[in-house]
Amino acid sequence: MKFLVRIAVHLPATMSEADRAELRTAERVRGRELLEAGAICDIWRIPGGLRNVGIWEAVDATELHDMLASLPLFPWIEAEVTPLADHPLTKPPE
Repeated sequence: MKFLVRIAVHLPATMSEADRAELRTAERVRGRELLEAGAICDIWRIPGGLRNVGIWEAVDATELHDMLASLPLFPWIEAEVTPLADHPLTKPPE
């Protein structure tokens, strides 16, 4: 099942730059793992903040939640998830 996932990261203003850098590095490593595993089908950065939008694939919403929860930045993210269904135009004509 595919999902449209919009993520915005809200780090505390009191977080040190060193902690921010460490989290961003860990996030890239975990994100690359999810991309290589096929969980993240495509992803785009939204300029102007720590935001992105992507197409994710999971068996169900519970598996998607578990993958999102595995992200190092998860405690500071706001995620909007929309399940996607196949469109008739993407299916071959009968």
